Amino acid sequence: MFVMLGNMIKRDHFDSITEKLPGDVQDVAKVAEEGLRTIAKLSKGPWLEDGEQLKPCWSKTNFDEIEESRGYVTFSLTNGPEYHVSQIADAVVVARVLRATLVVPDIRGSKPGDERKFEDVYDVNKFIRSLDGVVKVVKELPEEISFRNLAVVKVPNRVTEDHIIENIQPIFKAKGNIRLATYFPSVNMRKSTEKSNADLVACLAMFGTLELQPDVNEVVDSMVERLRTLSRKSDGRFIAVDLRVDLLDNKGCHEGNGRKSCYGAHEIAVFLRKIGYDKDTTIYLTQSRWDSSLSVLKDIFPKTYTKENITPADKKEKFLDSEDSEFEKVIDFYLCSQSDAFVPAISGLFYANVAGKRIASGKNQILVPADISGSSASATDFISPYVLKKNHMAHSCFC
Repeated sequence: MFVMLGNMIKRDHFDSITEKLPGDVQDVAKVAEEGLRTIAKLSKGPWLEDGEQLKPCWSKTNFDEIEESRGYVTFSLTNGPEYHVSQIADAVVVARVLRATLVVPDIRGSKPGDERKFEDVYDVNKFIRSLDGVVKVVKELPEEISFRNLAVVKVPNRVTEDHIIENIQPIFKAKGNIRLATYFPSVNMRKSTEKSNADLVACLAMFGTLELQPDVNEVVDSMVERLRTLSRKSDGRFIAVDLRVDLLDNKGCHEGNGRKSCYGAHEIAVFLRKIGYDKDTTIYLTQSRWDSSLSVLKDIFPKTYTKENITPADKKEKFLDSEDSEFEKVIDFYLCSQSDAFVPAISGLFYANVAGKRIASGKNQILVPADISGSSASATDFISPYVLKKNHMAHSCFC
């Protein structure tokens, strides 16, 4: 899995924050203010106010009535929630174009035998209701259909209607039922230049179908609340940093052409200090367990925590102490989506899909790290291009 992630990281670096928008710094601030209603009102630290929560551009009235089902489409969710949202979108688009019935997926971890039911993590009834009138959904494949007889079809992420018709439909017609395996040629969450019906379906699937089931959501909410309690000196605000030592150690993380795709603990600490965060700032790290390499960050920001510090004691056995890391990945994804500021120390799909959720909810303080040559800089200079340029897919899905 790490090899795959490393290759993705190599292909998809952070958008260059040094790309200049027309004009000077005032123009950048104007874009943020007019386009996003994000005004740099400083209190204790460079905290930006949230913008308004956006409204979906899609509506089920946009979709033609679904026709009688012609077969089944099955698939599994793999590698964590940043992949799940994309895999869901692709599967729904394929089922819609093929006029097939979609089977609720299972969830598979990185180890053999690592399997969970969809409802262990997500609200299955919400999932089915949200797709009513778009595609027919069933919880299980009928008993008379064997998994062994399903044709496995590889599907590129953000699959197009043309690709489905040319490459998947002939197999579906011949076999009757198929199993999808989404692959990621690159991390591509940029806004499409032209909208299609498939794009509207993908928007609904990506942003309107997945909700955590109550037990999992309760744990995430309690951890967010704990972090806010620890952040009294910054009015309950905290930063989430996606920093995982295992990926930083991956040799594919750094490129030798002057562009960086990841930043270590010391680099993140220096970056945050230079853009104005003080030592009382609370920081949440996605690193699963404390690693000695993180001490340099904690020396500068003493209120730096990992899951083991803030997970409710009665939930640790289920959510942290099992061999399956699926719940930990879910906690990271949804906590980073709700934090007051988000710093992706690692480029990739996690950054891209967390950005999508944050943009939809108006949480636009996504700060892309950089090496700052001077002693200080403005946080607004490092707002993600996904936000400033409105080039994320979410901007096609929300108005």
